[in-house]
Amino acid sequence: MSPVQPPVARRVAVIGGTRVPFARSDGPYATASNQEMLTAALDGLVARFGLQGPGAVGEFVGGAVLKHSRDFDLARETVLGSTLDARTPAYDLQQACGTGLQAVIAAANKIALGQIESAVAGGADTASDAPLGVNDRLRRILLEARRAKSAGARLRALARVRPAHLVPDIPRNAEPRTGLSMGEHAAVTARAWGVTRKEQDALAAASHQRLAAAYERGFFQDLVVPFRGLARDQNLRPGSTPAKLAALKPVFGLDAPDPTMTAGNSTPLTDGAATVLLASEEWARARGLRPLAYLTAHETAAVDFPHGDVAGGEDGLLMAPAYAVPRMLERAGLALADFDLVEVHEAFASQVLATLAAWEKRGLGAVDRDRLNVAGSSLATGHPFAATGARIVATLAALLAERGGPGRGLISVCAAGGQGVTAVLERD
Repeated sequence: MSPVQPPVARRVAVIGGTRVPFARSDGPYATASNQEMLTAALDGLVARFGLQGPGAVGEFVGGAVLKHSRDFDLARETVLGSTLDARTPAYDLQQACGTGLQAVIAAANKIALGQIESAVAGGADTASDAPLGVNDRLRRILLEARRAKSAGARLRALARVRPAHLVPDIPRNAEPRTGLSMGEHAAVTARAWGVTRKEQDALAAASHQRLAAAYERGFFQDLVVPFRGLARDQNLRPGSTPAKLAALKPVFGLDAPDPTMTAGNSTPLTDGAATVLLASEEWARARGLRPLAYLTAHETAAVDFPHGDVAGGEDGLLMAPAYAVPRMLERAGLALADFDLVEVHEAFASQVLATLAAWEKRGLGAVDRDRLNVAGSSLATGHPFAATGARIVATLAALLAERGGPGRGLISVCAAGGQGVTAVLERD
């Protein structure tokens, strides 16, 4: 019997993306669920590319970080509530802030292997509708009561309930291994890398100014669909300047001298959703769709932040892209200088600057700031955790297409848990 030949990987095209405007938590989307936002983004994509027909899309991959128990099958329920064919398979994926990009990678791998011809990937998150857990002591009592073999035993268990047990467990923005919030971890990293307040404020102001300019020139016309009264990202402050940001008080790293991180150079809690359409070249050609770019490489990495970061070292919670990108570029035979555009997720301005410094220290060279986040990024748009990766993929693909010729773009997304997800987009 002849051995089975492995499939030849096909090129995976990024056809386009659609998202809802991102909103600050407890604002316009305060009562919108993950499913409602993700459905709105998906319906926008379906309408834009005519995906209503039977079997139009091979699969839908999506996820959320802050999920209610009712969202256990979020991607599939989103499909069933959308205008996409109800027979489209779907599954959930979660990798903290890397969820959206990892969903794109998962879908792209199936297309590359010829298992499906097209897919939609994305994510949603709401900080407004965060799940509240039952107090753990109350939970244990309720479980004991459920296991009781008699009414008397059940009553004895329930009789131990006290008012303090009724206080719910609220999700905390803290790493389980360290107890530090993401902002506090970023403050440690900023000190380790010598990132200044002036640099952070300048980067944050540029993000707002560039996002505003992109909206003004109509760049987001095909990428953003209105939702609940918003047509633009609510967090956008077109008038942001380094001088205005310099007036804000620090909010992280207050346990050390000269703290530098403020609400202005850190990403706010945000609600929103984003989707991306991926396909084989044959699928796109048959439908008269021209790819914006191609996903040609990707890499993930993780760092031992509980030891590296808390001890004041350079391997901070959000520094995994400092390892993922060099590995990816070596495998692809590329250098940082080969990229026309670079998209680094702006969880914090300090984290972006530390990442750039780490790449330079590891011999990749400096990133031209005129090529960095040219249409703004998370500091201006906001950061609904699972939606950010899909937003960046769609934005970068559109930016490469806007240039009108061949080009290459780099994506770097840091994530909670000391992880990083990176990718390369190219255009012929």
